[in-house]
Amino acid sequence: MSIKSDRWIRRMAAQGMIEPFEAGQVRTANGGKIISYGTSSYGYDVRCASEFKIFTNINSTIVDPKDFDSKNFVDVISDVCIIPPNSFALARTVEYFRIPRNVLTICLGKSTYARCGIIVNVTPLEPEWEGHVTLEFSNTTNLPAKIYANEGVAQMLFLESDEVCETSYKDRGGKYQGQKGVTLPRA
Repeated sequence: MSIKSDRWIRRMAAQGMIEPFEAGQVRTANGGKIISYGTSSYGYDVRCASEFKIFTNINSTIVDPKDFDSKNFVDVISDVCIIPPNSFALARTVEYFRIPRNVLTICLGKSTYARCGIIVNVTPLEPEWEGHVTLEFSNTTNLPAKIYANEGVAQMLFLESDEVCETSYKDRGGKYQGQKGVTLPRA
């Protein structure tokens, strides 16, 4: 298994692996500095879309991954998301992914957010998974934290195997296959 370079990522994007796709690293927009996104040396920095689900305990329900209550979130559409102290928010990538059958994709948070106490959590994107990636932002601080839509939030690393997997996510009929928008837990 090997980690893939910017040339490989551009080649795969041309085949529809990442849409929309930015071939280089974008650091400015509308005349101002932004948190970078696009192709890096050995990965791809994804952007966060402007739709957020901010966790709230206003209804005092139990957080149950087998029976998740959507009332645990407040829906927000905005260029920024303010995450309450010691809480979290869900969002999605701007980019839609189609992972090849011989590739595993791992997501790591960007250092700009990590240095502010904001952790990005995403499970691996398995071979032949496709969809918008649901992102979880945990605010580990005791202060409100800000996330910027349409700017870089995490980096995807692509690991290509020297052999094709026997059973892909698509073969198993994975429950998050083809997800669009911010997707809540499914039992």
